[in-house]
Amino acid sequence: MTDLGDVAREGVLIAGGGRAILLQIADPRIGVAVAAHSNFSERPLDRLNGTLSFVYAQVFGSEEERRETARRVNHAHGPVHSDPPPRRGSHEAETPGRDESPTSSHTAGGPHTVAYNAFDADAQLWVAATLYDTAIQMFERIFEPLSPADAERVYQGYAVLGTALQVPEGAWPTDRAAFQVYWAERMSELTVTPEARRVAADLLHPRRGPIWLKAGMPLARLVTVGLLDDRLREAFGFRWSRGRQRRFDAAMRMTRAIWPRLPRVIRTAPRDLYLRRLRVSRSSAA
Repeated sequence: MTDLGDVAREGVLIAGGGRAILLQIADPRIGVAVAAHSNFSERPLDRLNGTLSFVYAQVFGSEEERRETARRVNHAHGPVHSDPPPRRGSHEAETPGRDESPTSSHTAGGPHTVAYNAFDADAQLWVAATLYDTAIQMFERIFEPLSPADAERVYQGYAVLGTALQVPEGAWPTDRAAFQVYWAERMSELTVTPEARRVAADLLHPRRGPIWLKAGMPLARLVTVGLLDDRLREAFGFRWSRGRQRRFDAAMRMTRAIWPRLPRVIRTAPRDLYLRRLRVSRSSAA
């Protein structure tokens, strides 16, 4: 029997992180928000570190650790909202509260009609959906496809990545069949904005970062783009060819041959590292 923990513990899922981020920012609300409030070119690991800390805590942490990481995410989300339009006759704008829905945003490129708020439950649902779909894609590429019963069990468990924040309990699609309907609809609605393309370029070509990150970026770019469908590759402006497809397939075959045979302590090392960091930070703050 395979459950959520059996899937989420595998460090190889991190290889799909770039794909998940690109799917997220292809939602214009998220793309504009990330462009305005993140800096992948200078701090390429911030979003990855935050996401992994949250995911591992929600799946493997104690109740206190789950609450703490959710609180940290909510705190980080606080400033992430677009400015409402100024009231007539005033140059001032009120800052939207957590439950308000702003109506416009401004970025360095000028005003946009895309509104965003990091507390938007619908956008958070999409983020959680991309994490689930990417994790399952990676897991089943490297291991065997899950049985229907196991796949459903894992799917139900992934709901926590949304419901731990602002996603209502009933918003996560009821079962995998309902999720596929939701997924197809949302994929058809995605629109890659100029802001999203800029974020993607910064993500895949960071100017700063440790040596190991820069050394691994060619492979990371190959895997990230290889996991996208043709429509999104084109929308982001990524070039793809039969040669790149062969290299991507070879990378997946090699990983499939090696990863499942590694000792579990190596395969779960990222989870253990992030949980240890979380516990040290909580202990230091106590």
